Amino acid sequence: MELKLFDSELKVMEVLWKGGDTTAKDIAAILREQVGWSKTTTYTVIKKCIEKGIISRRKEPYFVCSPLVTREQVREFETTELINKMYDGTADNLVASILENKKLSKEEIQRLKQLVENLE
Repeated sequence: MELKLFDSELKVMEVLWKGGDTTAKDIAAILREQVGWSKTTTYTVIKKCIEKGIISRRKEPYFVCSPLVTREQVREFETTELINKMYDGTADNLVASILENKKLSKEEIQRLKQLVENLE
């Protein structure tokens, strides 16, 4: 199953992750309102998602789409891809880059410390 998703595919998946099983018609209405897509554009993206195996569909009665992957699975895949591509496969290089380039609040620093302590 291909978990490398284009931004357009992520938009469709976000609708499904938030709302669960949804008809293609309702997905099209939501994305028309959110990003101005036509029904044809939405149906084309849904078709690509079905072909990738990340959405299942039941034609009857209303072309209901169901997510076959979770947001967490996609995040894990994308994070691993990013670490491998940009940080020599080393997660601590990614974390160091984030810490060096972003001004963190005291609360964010405390949450990070807690995460590290929980790993030990």
